[in-house]
Amino acid sequence: MIEKLHEDLLNKKITSGALVKEALNKAKKAQDILNPFVTIIEDAKPVEDIKTLVSGIPYAAKDNLSTAGILSTASSNSLKDYVPFFDATCIKKLKEAGAVNIGKTVMDELGMGGSGTTGHTGIVRNPWDTNRYTAGSSAGSAALVAAGVVPYALGSDTGDSIRKPAAYCGVVGYKPTYGMISRYGLFAFASSLDHVGVLTRSVKDAAIVTDIIKGKDDYDMTSWDSSNINLAKSLDGNVKGKKLFYLKNICDPNNYPDIRPQTRETLDLFKETIKKCQELGIEVVEEVFDQKLLDAIYPIYFTIACAEATSNMSNLTGLIFGPRGKGSTVEEMMFDYRTNNFSPLIKRRFIIGSFVLKRENQKKYLINSAKVRKLIIDKMNELFEKYDGMILPASLEPAPKFDEELPNYLKIEQHLAIGNFGGYPSITIPNGFVNDLPVGINITGKIKDDANVLNIAYAIEQKLGYENLIAKGWE
Repeated sequence: MIEKLHEDLLNKKITSGALVKEALNKAKKAQDILNPFVTIIEDAKPVEDIKTLVSGIPYAAKDNLSTAGILSTASSNSLKDYVPFFDATCIKKLKEAGAVNIGKTVMDELGMGGSGTTGHTGIVRNPWDTNRYTAGSSAGSAALVAAGVVPYALGSDTGDSIRKPAAYCGVVGYKPTYGMISRYGLFAFASSLDHVGVLTRSVKDAAIVTDIIKGKDDYDMTSWDSSNINLAKSLDGNVKGKKLFYLKNICDPNNYPDIRPQTRETLDLFKETIKKCQELGIEVVEEVFDQKLLDAIYPIYFTIACAEATSNMSNLTGLIFGPRGKGSTVEEMMFDYRTNNFSPLIKRRFIIGSFVLKRENQKKYLINSAKVRKLIIDKMNELFEKYDGMILPASLEPAPKFDEELPNYLKIEQHLAIGNFGGYPSITIPNGFVNDLPVGINITGKIKDDANVLNIAYAIEQKLGYENLIAKGWE
């Protein structure tokens, strides 16, 4: 998609002005129906100097990425009026490449949530069915790409916040190796888990955008030099001899008591995709993971994420930025600000994080969580010695309805967080439809092996034929 737009711009078949105008018109329509934007940049300026693949092409960015002079709220009342004075590194790189930002997208408040329903401007609706979740927290970014408003959008991923919305919305969601893209200017949630990434409608577009925004950054000590990696040029689709594994624990329908029909259909579709992988020359092997470790993923993620969020967001006091709280003392002002500007969900997570961080509790909860996290990483690294990657359903069902009561196995579905625990490159691509709704598969690989992971995803994408998918009614 990006390459085609770039070619049309070079050949004068279309102008950046026309692309931006069309995107803004679509944005307003989408806003009325889906609510994906916190801010639409109505005065977004086209770029006529086509110097890179993304020059002159519109995109959108998640609202927890700092944008100079543009409202950046992280979908929270605590930052409802915050306008930064600097750009996040990824935003700056896209600006330098000539990309055109047309808006900031709705997310779960402060990135804490997986539903797309907790942003301070309201819920984000799924373009495939507006009565269903998009998942989160990169909800608005996923919905906009799925609705064809923009060819790509930036997101962030702390547990599955790019890859689960990608599955629910039928798009590609890519979280690179930890540190490949600088986190400078990303509002920190859980620093050891946070990744900047992209949502697109093809693997190649994900590679193109990442090639532009990746790289070592002096403002982010966890970033690393990836200048020797060219993701887009590495996509040749040659995957013969590659080896993938999947986890029987997750993919065996017999492991789910009272399994729902749509879960069974999703797992059956996954089995069909495994056969297609084998047709491509990929060896796919079933592995069994320690069930105790799999069961620990959700509580471990929750413990670490809440603790790090509580620490990172201690600066949200209403004194430095955000709406000033009322009171005659600093303590009273902070109390008023935090009481009135955080939702119950955020307050609950801060309370849990504070409890975990108490000196007398750290060993029992935080340190033990870190130890179990390392056990999971060690086991994954052991498997990556034998395999090029892990392939799994990105979710066990398509997007549920807002008023739907979910079984427990779906409520605690968190296996994508393995990618955050180890900082592994991880990508979700569309895998077909269940009940006319998209479902996805996820490929996760070893650290800094992004080119290999994306090439495997690219080959499978070409085999499945769901490249450049747009939700019905939004074509």
